[in-house]
Amino acid sequence: MFFAVVVVLSTLLHAVLGWRLIEPAALSPTLRALAWAAMGLHAVAMPCTFLLLPQSGSRWADTLQWVGYVLMGFWSLLFAFTFLRDLGWMLGLALTKISGQSFIPHDPERRRAMLHTLNLGVFALTLGVGGAALAKSRQLAKVVALKIPIAGLPPALQGFRIAQISDLHVGPTIRREHMQAVVDVVNSLDADLVAVTGDLIDGPVSRLAPHVAPLADLKGRHGTWFCTGNHEYYSGVEEWVAHCGDALGMTVLNDEHRVLEHDGARIVIGGVTDITAPAMHPAHVSSPTQAFAGAPVGDLRLLLAHQPESAYEASRNGVHLQLSGHTHGGQYLPFSWLIRLVKPFVKGLYSFRGLWVYVNPGTTYWGPPMRLGSQQEITLLELVAAESHRG
Repeated sequence: MFFAVVVVLSTLLHAVLGWRLIEPAALSPTLRALAWAAMGLHAVAMPCTFLLLPQSGSRWADTLQWVGYVLMGFWSLLFAFTFLRDLGWMLGLALTKISGQSFIPHDPERRRAMLHTLNLGVFALTLGVGGAALAKSRQLAKVVALKIPIAGLPPALQGFRIAQISDLHVGPTIRREHMQAVVDVVNSLDADLVAVTGDLIDGPVSRLAPHVAPLADLKGRHGTWFCTGNHEYYSGVEEWVAHCGDALGMTVLNDEHRVLEHDGARIVIGGVTDITAPAMHPAHVSSPTQAFAGAPVGDLRLLLAHQPESAYEASRNGVHLQLSGHTHGGQYLPFSWLIRLVKPFVKGLYSFRGLWVYVNPGTTYWGPPMRLGSQQEITLLELVAAESHRG
């Protein structure tokens, strides 16, 4: 039933796109029929890419997913740029009516020619942006280093270094070799602690265990710490929690905390399950309050939370620094701009109600192998003392 609903929705969106791009085009009946056939085929293929093919696990299914995700990326750009073009068209019509000036021609032939030119521009923009985003996604994440000022930070924690990676999305287009490259970079940073803030995978343990295996070699003085993201719940969260702890040597924090001793200072590190977890796994409540229940005050409270919105509750629990991911910073244009309209935390560092929130925009990507306007990132955060900090 869910698959059928997704196919219907996909078909409606493809029909709208075809109506706006295929119908106005000067095509022969044969080319028009082929264009509509291709649009219809992709309407069904797109949900298959992320709902049916992942269940196979075969080599041919992975290859088809690669192709499907690339096509999905270009389609999403085509849809977005067509939508923006239509907004511009409606604005032009409104200005023409209000001002009396011909921003949009009145003559049907000139109007059709203008629309045809704009459509060609949409296709050219889609190919240009899509090609650049595809090439950018194949590059290894860059290291972004920054200092986090903490009021009252004890001397023992001055210069404490945290390496954060997030949203690795190991799956059909991101494999073992990519993970090994990420591990090599993280280990070169000589961090005191490594934080992995969710969305590690897109698939079951049985298929992806060999590809996440390099993560067992992550090195930090106080080890590697992990909190679940929403994608773990789509791929067997209990199995992945066990695998991360047993095979990868990570400390998994499911709404709980641990206390670290560092040169005489105490760090209370908490981790929450993904905000959407309770709907899929009732025992995972995603509560910073529960995570820090019974915890000592400590010299520093650090929270790992996949989605940045956990900051609303974290701010009431004495947290100094929250590390999050999830947003991908919008991943690629124009979504890396549009996401700011709907998300209060997009990427980078935020001061919020007395705590710092850092949002890693993703160390790789999800779905379409595209990145533009939001780079892939391995974050190195260094704690420094500050006189005061107010959100």
